[in-house]
This record gives sequence, C-alpha cells and structure tokens, in this order.
Amino acid sequence: MAVYLEFEKPIQELQEQLENLKQVKEKSKLKSEDSIKELEQRLIETKKEIYANLSPWQKVQVSRHPERPYTLAYINAVTGGDFIELHGDRGVRDDKAMVGGFGSIDGKTYMFVGQQKGINTKMRQYRNFGMANPEGYRKALRLFRLAEKFNKPIICFIDTPGAFPGLEAEERGQGEAIARNIYEMFNLKVPVIAIIIGEGASGGALGIGVADKVLMMEYTWYSVISPESCSSILWRSWDYKEQAADALKLTADNMLSNGLIDGIIKEPLGGAHSNHVEAFENVKAEIIKQYDSLKRLKPDVRTNNRIEKYSSMGVYVEGE
Repeated sequence: MAVYLEFEKPIQELQEQLENLKQVKEKSKLKSEDSIKELEQRLIETKKEIYANLSPWQKVQVSRHPERPYTLAYINAVTGGDFIELHGDRGVRDDKAMVGGFGSIDGKTYMFVGQQKGINTKMRQYRNFGMANPEGYRKALRLFRLAEKFNKPIICFIDTPGAFPGLEAEERGQGEAIARNIYEMFNLKVPVIAIIIGEGASGGALGIGVADKVLMMEYTWYSVISPESCSSILWRSWDYKEQAADALKLTADNMLSNGLIDGIIKEPLGGAHSNHVEAFENVKAEIIKQYDSLKRLKPDVRTNNRIEKYSSMGVYVEGE
C-alpha cells in the first residue's frame, strides 16, 4: 500500500477514486474510459499544483519519503546490476551504513560510494539509518584511493541525516575521519561527481561530498544541520522546524542560487518515490553528461578547479 505525506492527501483521494473506478470497470465491463481519462488528468494537474508550491519543510519531508529509492537502488539501476560491492576499512570493520564498489555504465567503469539507509525497519537498524561511523568514512577513502590507482571516476550518492554521533564513534575519531576525507578528496586525480539523492546533513554528507560537480535532486536538502536540530537549539523545541527549514535555505533552488552546488536533477512528477525508473534514468543521464565534460580536463586542472571552487564559497564583498 502506497504511503502518502500529509500534503499529498488530495493526490491520495484522486488515486483511490481512480483505482476504484478501474476495478468497477473491470468487474462490470462498463465503458468508462472517459471518466478514467478525466480522473487521470485531474491527478496529473493536482500533482503539478502541489509539487510546484512545496515549502522547504515539505521538500525535507519528500526527501525522507519511505518509498524513495536509496543508494543501492540507484547503483543497481544505473549499472544494470553490473556492480561489485567492496567491504571494510582494513582497520576496524565493515560499516553497513556506507556502501561502495565498482560498477559500469554503458561499458565505462566507475567507483560508486554512498550512504545506505535501509528499506524496512530491520534493514534500517542494520544500516544504522544511513549514519556512518568513522570506519565508514575510512572505507570510503580506501575506495577513493583504489579508484585513483586504477584511474576510475568516482560517483558519490549522498543520503544521510548526519554522521553517527555516538560515543564509540567519537572515540574512534569521527571528526578526524571526516576531515581526512575532505582533505584527501580535494587532491584526487580522477573526476568526482557527488549527487544528493535524499538528505545531505552536516559533515556526514561533506565527508563524501567534495567533488568536481555537486548535484542535487529536485526535492532534496543540503545543510549544516537538520531543521529539527536547528529548531531545538534556537527555540528549545522541535515545534519551529518549519521556520528553521525556511531560514536554513537548504533546498536545491537555494543551494544553486547561492553557488554551493552545480546543478539540479529533475525528479518525476510527484517526486522520485512516485516513479523510480524515471528517477534512475535522469540520474544516469546526468552522470554520463557530467563525466563527459570532466574527462576532457587534465588531472591537475581538475584538482585546482576543485580547490578554487570550495575556497571561494562564502566569499563576499561589501558595498560602500
């Protein structure tokens, strides 16, 4: 049974009416094509109207939709199943919240790395809800270096509520692991493309997010802190999360207008959760497009551009 968000109730009602009408037609063999077509058109128009006017908080909700595809779904789709997962950081253990390995798109091999949340309650616990420990970021760095060794471009799928904040993670050097990744990613000689497919929170996202091209899917968010956490710090309550989401300017449109990302990947009407296949196709096409532009540059030019890009963020000039 499909899951609908609060603001999607009009869509749910029309969808249920449409399904009921189709069932009646099938059972009674009545001619009701015109009624079905009319409902289908109303459904499309309702989706367009709702999704054209989403607030920042509603976009955050869409990014967390339980039926939204996660990293492994994107990897398996864009590679056609031609993916070999690699495990372990060669130090502590294999962090299940961070996945990665080699896969190919149209005959070209890439290194894929990303956070995996899990598709049900049991798997979410197994994947630690996409919150990686230090060994997850160290595994990612090991895979980045492996890709560089074999001259393979890197694709990072970002979808995390943040790095795991547990005591054990801090004891094993969570901050150092993320900082090390950021430093090392600046100097990678191969093309790096990062795509935010869901939540992009704090250092948990930035730990695999330093790239030549950073792209966001249409209904995702990218910020130093989640709206709930921001609300709890400023107002001592989660009740102001909608105001926080608006103030943080965390949507794809905000990030693009502020020059913090390089592009937005269009989602299917109704969000990626409503049409996985179209979402996968859009992401695959964007990966191919971005890689084609990056591969023409020499490695030292790419690294210099990457460093300059991040160094210039937040720089501004005051007028008289």
